[in-house]
Amino acid sequence: MIAWDFQSPSTDGAPRGRIAALSAALAAAGHSVTVVTRHGPVPESVVDGVRVVRAAPLPSADGVGGAGALADTMAVNHLLAEAAVRAVPAEGYDIIHAHDWFVTHAAVTLKEALGVPFVASMQATEAGRRQGYLTGDTSRSVHSVEWWLGSEACRVIVPTEYLRWEVQHLFDVPDERVDVVPNGIDPDRWTASAREVLAARLRFAGEGPLLVSAGRLVAEKGVQDLLEALPAIRDRHPGTRAVVVGDGDYRATLIEEARKRKLHRAVSFPGQLDQRTLAAVLAAADAFVVPSRYEPTGTVALEAAASGAALVVASTGGLASIVEHGVTGVRFPVGEPDGLADAVDALLQDPMFAQGLATKARQMVRDRHSWEAIAARTAAVYADAVASAPDFEARRHAAVVGSGLPVVFVPPGNLLADPPEVPVGERPATLLRAAAEEAAWQAGASAAREAMRTEGALWHDAVEREAADRAEAARAAAAPFDVVMAAVERR
Repeated sequence: MIAWDFQSPSTDGAPRGRIAALSAALAAAGHSVTVVTRHGPVPESVVDGVRVVRAAPLPSADGVGGAGALADTMAVNHLLAEAAVRAVPAEGYDIIHAHDWFVTHAAVTLKEALGVPFVASMQATEAGRRQGYLTGDTSRSVHSVEWWLGSEACRVIVPTEYLRWEVQHLFDVPDERVDVVPNGIDPDRWTASAREVLAARLRFAGEGPLLVSAGRLVAEKGVQDLLEALPAIRDRHPGTRAVVVGDGDYRATLIEEARKRKLHRAVSFPGQLDQRTLAAVLAAADAFVVPSRYEPTGTVALEAAASGAALVVASTGGLASIVEHGVTGVRFPVGEPDGLADAVDALLQDPMFAQGLATKARQMVRDRHSWEAIAARTAAVYADAVASAPDFEARRHAAVVGSGLPVVFVPPGNLLADPPEVPVGERPATLLRAAAEEAAWQAGASAAREAMRTEGALWHDAVEREAADRAEAARAAAAPFDVVMAAVERR
């Protein structure tokens, strides 16, 4: 694996990063994994069964002559490639796995040097991060490198169906080369104790319900929609408070927006929280709200579900892949505060309905998003890549020989102007009725089963009584004969 970052477990209890967790799960499944990443204090080490190789540092702490971030990225890629080539074991590698555009140059260099199949993971796209618009040379350059990454890899791994659409739409990667492997988490790390949950409620909740949102505080995360919806929610559920966890460029704007709406006492902005505290806050929530305008992966929703929170999410991107409306959470139309208020109201007015959604979501995370499950699916993609790589490389070589190297053309305007439609589903009120009807049916079924058990017990008792009566009658009828026989025997 070639990765820009490798966040290994730390002594302060911080969770492993995505690449560290996936690598450890693959190693635990019996695979031999080497991760090549940027410079660190130890040139080479073994972490959770994974060999971690660190590249040499940049010549200057200030970067390469002040040429800018892209130039520094290119310089680091040269160092990553050198470290990867030096680290090749005697038995070689079966697969190269590059994580996102940052390491494209190093991964392509290693692929060409070793002739090894190449798989790429994409967690987001530059166009997606900028709502479809590539403004400036840097954005267009990043988009071009992403296009190159998609064209060089024989398989592209994305975490959601929505990101599959982006990759196909933006980079002309055919459907058969894109594999959806969802992100994983460590579910047990998001289980807080009762004491920690109580402390979180005492800190953030009042006498009413508690809403929680978490993530980078940027405009695309849609927290402004939550603030707009909050007065209507508080009208229906007095005393409702919200806590917005995280930091970012938009935080000051959101705090000012809360002040203008006279919500400054109803909304808390605690900044970043450590993992244990965040898990407790998520578990303390009556509803966890993700109002994102753009959310390619939705990992924060998985973490909230693992903690036991009931999910209310915008019907967009990766969130729509994670939350099945009315089953593992409630979705609302993107960018609609009224819809957000209705969805939250559906959970707050029926805690049993909310608890049912939360229970199913928690089980879904354990079944589909544990790192063991994700490692198995990733290994299956590796096997497909090894099998399909010769044909892919032959076709790609023929195309280059016939037409020359492809030219990346970045059209003007919004590149994501026509995203796929994601239906929200039934209105929250309809879901509540369905939940009530199901509860009534279950109650009726339970009553019917109990009646059958009672009737069965009565029938069983009647049969036993009848059998006892017959036995007693038989004994009474046999009594005279027994007396005669006894007299005969005596004589």
